[in-house]
Amino acid sequence: MFTGIIEEIGTVRELRSRGDGMELTVACKTVLDDLNVDNSIAIDGVCQTVTERTDSGFTVFAMTETLKKTTFREFKPGRRINLERALPVNGRLGGHLVQGHVDCTAKVDKIVPRPNTRLISLRLPAQWEKLAVLHGSITINGISLTIARKTGIRVTVSVIPFTLEATTLGDLRTGATVNIETDIIGKYLHAFTSKEHA
Repeated sequence: MFTGIIEEIGTVRELRSRGDGMELTVACKTVLDDLNVDNSIAIDGVCQTVTERTDSGFTVFAMTETLKKTTFREFKPGRRINLERALPVNGRLGGHLVQGHVDCTAKVDKIVPRPNTRLISLRLPAQWEKLAVLHGSITINGISLTIARKTGIRVTVSVIPFTLEATTLGDLRTGATVNIETDIIGKYLHAFTSKEHA
């Protein structure tokens, strides 16, 4: 389990095709503290298992399904990525409950700079729109954010300067693809009340 509070911006160091997936090596510093093989770590919001750790980074293995469902398929060496270690039981929940299970990807539709914020709008796939609630939580590339506006499949988040600097949101441009995880509480409520699951 994660919180969507990014601890460090890492860098993709190396990508290697292997069997039915891809090995991904990440260069980083901060998240290496107390990070061991078999630990979970979120990479741009995607929960992965550490398979190797060195003094300068770590390696994970992304399966074919992960490559299909996430932005991992677009990764290249040098890409900046958001990193968060799994939440310890006695940790502080600074964002919201995040599983690291990406529901879908979405395209950035519009970016509007404001004096003390930046409005980022994106269009969700239709099947996930119902789980995006005005003023509710959403995870974009692993970052816990609040939906400030919602019109149909378009959702907009308002991002403060600190978050733009502490995450890769400042790198986004119109047309970019991002990983989306909708709120876990909303997913459970929808499942319990849906006729499909009655």
